[in-house]
Amino acid sequence: MGTNLIHHIGLFFKGFGVGAANVIPGVSGGTVALITGIFEKLIYSIKSIDLKAFRFLFSGQFREFADKINFFFLLAVFSGVVVSIFTVAKILEFLFLNYPVYIWAYFFGLILASVWFVGKTIRKWTITVILFFMAGTIIAGGITYMNPATQNENFLYLVLCGIVAVSSMILPGLSGSFVLILMGNYELVAIEAINHLRLDILFPLFLGIVVGLIAFSHVLSWLIRKFREQSLATLVGFVMGSLVILWPWKREIYRTDESGNQILTKSGDLLVQSYERFLPESFSTEVFIAILFILGGIITIWLMEVISRRKSPYSKS
Repeated sequence: MGTNLIHHIGLFFKGFGVGAANVIPGVSGGTVALITGIFEKLIYSIKSIDLKAFRFLFSGQFREFADKINFFFLLAVFSGVVVSIFTVAKILEFLFLNYPVYIWAYFFGLILASVWFVGKTIRKWTITVILFFMAGTIIAGGITYMNPATQNENFLYLVLCGIVAVSSMILPGLSGSFVLILMGNYELVAIEAINHLRLDILFPLFLGIVVGLIAFSHVLSWLIRKFREQSLATLVGFVMGSLVILWPWKREIYRTDESGNQILTKSGDLLVQSYERFLPESFSTEVFIAILFILGGIITIWLMEVISRRKSPYSKS
């Protein structure tokens, strides 16, 4: 019982990390799930939520329902996600406001190291696997340079936004909020719909999220089962490509409306559309400290790797 409790506490904190990643601009919760070793288990567990599972639930067969969907695993992880979203957001808001370069540097180190450690889980690096890795890197890196689409309130397009957004939140290396910006509906969803409780916007979006979460988990689980090395290589490539977003030294380019006026978020802040990246002009104290933060991120992943070597019932799917 004590060992199981420790495992579930560990899962809670991994979920906490996933939730924290989802509130970081440009970072995917799927990336944290991948580097903490719960990604495959999470995908297979979500995939298990099907008609058979609901039949167990509605017929009162709660033990069978819990076993089928790995209920306690999902409960521990998603509890961490929810707690994180409601606690980390304010902390990160303060840190990004006051120490943006250092925070970006730390996350850059985290993701840089995770490419190496997650890449080690690929058993054999064939030419095909390398090509999939390169394709994932190019796709994720290229997405950061795409121009946002215009706002669209069409019902089916909003469903699509929900599907794509939740899929990218699961998919390592791609940020759900960033994808919504590219699709042109970030302010419509995150600002107007939430502030004014516009159910005509929120309902199709929620429908897309539910459909996308279940459908995408089936697709990913099938790909991992049939083409494990190629799938993981593509995911690692996505993570590698996300380093473009996380580069510490950059200037914000703010979103504007058709009249050229800057768009504000619901909290009154300017809405970041993209970044202009640059190299530091000199080796200043800030640059030195930022490099230390990058090393700190690398060491964090190394420590997580050391801890994860201990046998866990959730380490395999």
